[in-house]
Amino acid sequence: MDHSRDPCPWVALSDFGGAFCMGAIGGAVWHGVKGFRNSPYGERRIGAITAIKARAPILGGNFGAWGGLFSTFDCAVKGVRKKEDPWNAIIAGFFTGGSLAVRGGAKAVRNGAIGCAILLAVIEGVGIGFQRMLAENSRLDMQPPPPPNVGPQAAVA
Repeated sequence: MDHSRDPCPWVALSDFGGAFCMGAIGGAVWHGVKGFRNSPYGERRIGAITAIKARAPILGGNFGAWGGLFSTFDCAVKGVRKKEDPWNAIIAGFFTGGSLAVRGGAKAVRNGAIGCAILLAVIEGVGIGFQRMLAENSRLDMQPPPPPNVGPQAAVA
């Protein structure tokens, strides 16, 4: 169990804020470059700033909604299953993808849920693979056993 994180009710707020910040910063970079490139010469800086002000908060909100929902579902799944394993993240991803696509109808819910669960399964699998690879590299090798004692009986024969 990871004791460095906040307890479950508060971790959703923390993850929502962190995801919002990541989305807003990434959106500022992305839309700043896009606004700069798509503006006419001489107005590129103002075009970049306008694009950042218009689109970066929206991307931050989208990231925040995903992070908050995922964390909430992750806490709920941990509470129901009483286990801490990769299946919690996969199940939480399933519910998150489905709930974010609910406005698109049943097919969108199904596709969003399955797609998000597959994405989380890949992320969890890669994480487990890296953990095993790093653990294998840091494993201490056992020393070979010492040779058997050669006593006076071996010298006589």
